[in-house]
Formats: sequence, C-alpha cells, structure tokens
Amino acid sequence: MLRSLFRCWRTALAWATLLALLCVAWNLKHPLLYGLRACETALLLAVAVLGGSAALFCRPPGRCPANRRRALGCGMLVLASLTVGRELEFQSTRQRVLAGGREMQAVGRHFIVGFRALEEVEALAAGGLIGGLYLTRRNLRTGNVATLAAGIARLQELRRAAGLPPLIVAADQEGGPVAHLSPWLERLPALSSLVGEASPATLAMRARHYGERQGRALAALGVNLNLAPVVDLRPAQPDSAADFLTRIGDRAIDDDPAVVSEVARAYVEGLATAGVGATLKHFPGLARVRADTHWRRATLTAGIDELRGDWQPFRSVSAGACAAIMLGHVVLPAVDPEQAVSHSRSVVQTILRQQWNYRGVLITDDLNMGAVYRQGIGRVAAQSLAAGVDLLLVSYDPDQYFRAITGAARALARGEIEPAMLQASRQRLQQFAPGSPCRPALFTAQSASERPGGSVAPDV
Repeated sequence: MLRSLFRCWRTALAWATLLALLCVAWNLKHPLLYGLRACETALLLAVAVLGGSAALFCRPPGRCPANRRRALGCGMLVLASLTVGRELEFQSTRQRVLAGGREMQAVGRHFIVGFRALEEVEALAAGGLIGGLYLTRRNLRTGNVATLAAGIARLQELRRAAGLPPLIVAADQEGGPVAHLSPWLERLPALSSLVGEASPATLAMRARHYGERQGRALAALGVNLNLAPVVDLRPAQPDSAADFLTRIGDRAIDDDPAVVSEVARAYVEGLATAGVGATLKHFPGLARVRADTHWRRATLTAGIDELRGDWQPFRSVSAGACAAIMLGHVVLPAVDPEQAVSHSRSVVQTILRQQWNYRGVLITDDLNMGAVYRQGIGRVAAQSLAAGVDLLLVSYDPDQYFRAITGAARALARGEIEPAMLQASRQRLQQFAPGSPCRPALFTAQSASERPGGSVAPDV
C-alpha cells in the first residue's frame, strides 16, 4: 500500500516538474527569470536530455511501466523542442531588429533601454534604433565611473557622426532608498530629509543646492536625464507589507502638495544647472494605490475632483520647468477603465495634453513590470506610442526591448500608430534634448575626472 502511494506520488511529482519546465520554456527569457538569463536555455536543454535519458533507459522495467516511461521521455523531447523553438524565435526577432528598416527606426528613437555592456547597444545607438540608455549599478560593477563615462561619450560621438540626435542617458538616482548609481556616485539622503531639517524659509534654496550637487555628479558620468523627483504624495497609511519594491511612503517628499511642489521645483532647477533633465513621477500618483505594479495590475479608484491635490505637484512643477512626466502602470477608471495610464490615449490626450495643455515629454515606467508585461510588451509599447507617449522605458530586462520594438514596428506598419502622432512626439523630444533651449548643454565629451564639478565617489 505504502509502496503504491509512493510510486503515485513520485509519478505526480515527475509530471508536475515537467509541466513547470514546459511553462518556463514557453516563457523563455521572461523578466522574472532574468537572473538565470546567461544559462537559462542551456539548463532547460540539459534537464530535457538527462530527464529523457533517465525516463527511457535508466529505470529497471519492472519498477516503472514502459508506457509511463515513454510518455515522460516524450514530454522531455517536447521540452527540448519548445526550448530550442523559443530560443530561435527570440534570436530571429533580435536579428530583424538589428537589420533596421523604416518602421524600426521610426519607433526605435522612442525607446530608452537598459544594457549589460555598452557593446550590446553600440549597433542600436549607431543605427538609430534606440533613443536612449538607462544606467544602473550593473553597469558599474565590472568597471568604474571613468570607463563608463568614456564609453558613453564614444556612443554620443557615434551618434553625431551618423547625424543622429544625442542619446538620452537616464538614471534612477532619487536619493535615499533609490540610488541605483551609488556608491559609485555619492549617496545622498532622500529629498524628504530636507523638509524638517531646517527653517521652511530656506527649503527651496536647500532643495536647489541638492539638485545642483546631484546634477554635477550625474553629468560627470554622462547622464542627462534623472528619473526623479518622486512627486507622489506620501500615503496616509504605511506601505503594505507585501509591497517590496515600490515603497512610495519611503520615497515621497511629503504629504502636503504645496511642500512637494516647492521642493520638486527647486530640485529640478538645481539639476538643470548641470544640464540634467528631471522626471516627475509617477502620474497619476501612487499615494492611494495599494497594489505594487511591479507585480500586478493596480487601480486608482478616486474621482478626478478627489485627485486635484495629488496632481498639484505634477501640474504646477511641469508648467514652469523643463521636466518630463513618468506615467505609472495604474488604471484610472474615471477616465479609462481598460488601459493603464502608461498606454491610455484617453488619459494622455484628454487630461495631460488638452486639459493641462502639457507639451512636454511623457515617459512610461519600465515596461518589464508585471502590471503591463503580461498583456504583451510589444502590444503595450505600440499602444503607448499610439496614445502619444514620447519615451518607452525598458530597463530591468534589456532583452525585452527586442520584443517591444518589434510589436511597435508592426503596429506602425499596420497603421495602428498615426505618423502624425510620432511626428509631434519627435518635435517634443527635439525640444527636450540636451543642448536645446529647454535645458543647457552637458559638458563636452571628456572623462569624468576632467569635467568641472564632477563630484563622483571613489571607484569601488
């Protein structure tokens, strides 16, 4: 009896494992498996070969019926075939992107992409297939600030030689808990620390000095767009225990819209003195959102009138400063019950472009995030561009860029993205580019140590 139960349990476990592996193979190169990217395909193929061999040849016939062993062996063959097929599909997609073409270039200039090594994005930058880069700590772990700065300068020179606009080089250096270029760049406290540390009369001056100090360090590395400040209001309730990544309560400046606006405006001005643009995030505001959009869909159920205070920092700071606005992956049912703000034409055109008369640059939050990725990253990228969003961020898992741009290029070819919408977006990007009247030029292409005011932390 016990022996029979053990065999049943063992068989069930074998099939459950096979089904799980098939699911992984079907979702090959999924952002959640990014940590295994270097060996993901090889591991699946090794498991398929070893598992199939064990099922067909290594078990004494009397201990496992032949038909069951053959079924498991066939399952492992399916696993190997699916893995190879999905890998070939991805490589084919990548090669089509690298081959370029009118549609690829038309949508490619709207992408800001992460990378593991600069060599990965050199062809994309030179071919006009991306509009910018996203820097984070993985780009400094194997080198130093001066080396990375020199590499970025080299890519910018390639762009100039090809007659292309300079790359937007973005970073996520808010200060406090989100400082993705520290300790290589100086780690500053959160902007919220300025609010209570001295007289309110000097708050704007201190926030501007903070922006100047941070801007000089970023510019020394070649960064020309910081994905900061956070202008979401501080939530009334503590962050949920299940919220491991957003943690907006730890990052927000204050719960008073007027204070947030004052600090953010001065901080943006400080960044601008170094030629670094700012990004107000995360519209429509996360103060009332409990779900973590890194993992799943989130909804902001408040009405438009209720949100006027939440939106005050976005609207007031963007009206008087050269700052982009980051769109969160949050559904706003009062305007669009179906699409998240990051790819909602109703929100972008009705609220931001028409009611606010905002003519600046809009950028999505990372399209790798679970709230939108499972809808199909290519589909969401296309919808964002069709809605009038200017920049699409693909930062955490760089490989997803190839899927995203392919979906957007196909949508453009099918007429789902209006050429006039892309033309208007290109004009906004030109006005926002480094060296444009919107913001001063960055330092010339020198090494970090040669640039004036380049305060960077010692290389580690």
